[in-house]
Amino acid sequence: MKTIFNKLLITVVSTSLFSLANFTSAAEFTLPEYEKMVLKNGLTIYLMKQDEVPLVDVVAIVKAGAVSDDKAGVAQMTASNLLLGTASLNRQAFQEKLDFIGAQTSSSAALEYSVLSASLASKDIDTVLPILRDVLLNPGFNQAEFDQQKSRYLAGLERQKESPRAKVGQFFNALLYADHAYANPVGGNIDSVQSITLDDVKAFHEKWFNPGNSAIIVTGDIEPEAMAKKLKGLFGEWEGEKVMAKVSSTLPAPKQANVLLVNKSDATESTFLIGGPGIKRSNSDLVAVSVINTILGGRFTSWLNDELRVNSGLTYGARSSFSSNKEGGSFAISTFTKTETTTEAIDLALKTYAKLWQQGIDTATLDSAKSYVKGQFPPRYETSSDIAFLLAEMFVYDFDESFINTFTQQVNKLDVERSKELIAKYFAKENMQFAIVGKADDIRENIRQYGKLIEADIKDNSINLD
Repeated sequence: MKTIFNKLLITVVSTSLFSLANFTSAAEFTLPEYEKMVLKNGLTIYLMKQDEVPLVDVVAIVKAGAVSDDKAGVAQMTASNLLLGTASLNRQAFQEKLDFIGAQTSSSAALEYSVLSASLASKDIDTVLPILRDVLLNPGFNQAEFDQQKSRYLAGLERQKESPRAKVGQFFNALLYADHAYANPVGGNIDSVQSITLDDVKAFHEKWFNPGNSAIIVTGDIEPEAMAKKLKGLFGEWEGEKVMAKVSSTLPAPKQANVLLVNKSDATESTFLIGGPGIKRSNSDLVAVSVINTILGGRFTSWLNDELRVNSGLTYGARSSFSSNKEGGSFAISTFTKTETTTEAIDLALKTYAKLWQQGIDTATLDSAKSYVKGQFPPRYETSSDIAFLLAEMFVYDFDESFINTFTQQVNKLDVERSKELIAKYFAKENMQFAIVGKADDIRENIRQYGKLIEADIKDNSINLD
């Protein structure tokens, strides 16, 4: 650890590591060298030089997402309106200025954060950074632009009612998380979004977009010391009271198996998720758990895909996954099938899942999964943009570079005995939760066997779980 840029910063952390480009098949992956610093106003900055190509990626991330919504969808609506102009540039001028230099920008919200990003040529950094500053600190929030964006957004929500795969995750989260903030739908629903006003968006921005709650990440063709000075000049005077989202660390633990049947009366197939509690993003077992999940449903040659697609022809694809948040997460098996084969597919999915305990994982299968995971890992962080978003995740979810630097060791040390322990600890076995979207009249009686039946309609904006 070393101190740098003393005149600019309160704290500075520097981590010297090897470049990903220098690994061999026998070597360890490590995160490229980066600088982390905190300005006097509380703003966290990450800088990483990667000058192989003359490009720069900038990510601004704020620890405020759907968990902070007063009305479902406010975080996403706020993010959607950030790129519609600033106090000094209307939408047309704003877009023309960025389009002229070919800068690519995006803005969105997730469950626990909102993020603004830009990719650009390094020669244009002095043009783009002041614009991004105004987007963060002084967005235009024009009423006419807001109204048009809201209209487009509502149309998108209407279309989702015709897509079980777009909605089933939202229904599953509502069932699993109940009244916890993790049940909040990131995109909101039609009723809630219709009620959102421009004042709601302004209030969300004013409350949550503050320096102590935010980080700026710049990666690519930069000189870190010079970039630190630029960011200090642009963001050093950013003011705002630090307000952090309060999310309960106690997540609901299902006490019984529940089946949420979501009716889509014209459906010809059933789409379902089956699962339970998962694992939080900073958990040190995350890498090992991902290896086990690769075997179950994390790759094309997984047990689930082999059984449900290849061997039985019940679906075009089946998978399993962990969705990990700051305080916890979920595990789910997901697939779809014809209405008439709904219970056959569910039974086969459950039977295949049970192999984790009944059969276990042998050494050959585990070694294959370990090789696959190690082979997939480097490409996830090939680009400057990939690294920028990794650093942003580190800021939000409180994990550090050891996730990267010890990845290979964590994979390599997983053995059959350890896999048994992790399966017992992290893969839900009892009180499974089922979210099924399909033609209710055709499948209702057959799915009662899986748990307490709760019914809803795909057009519903809220669910009564009692």
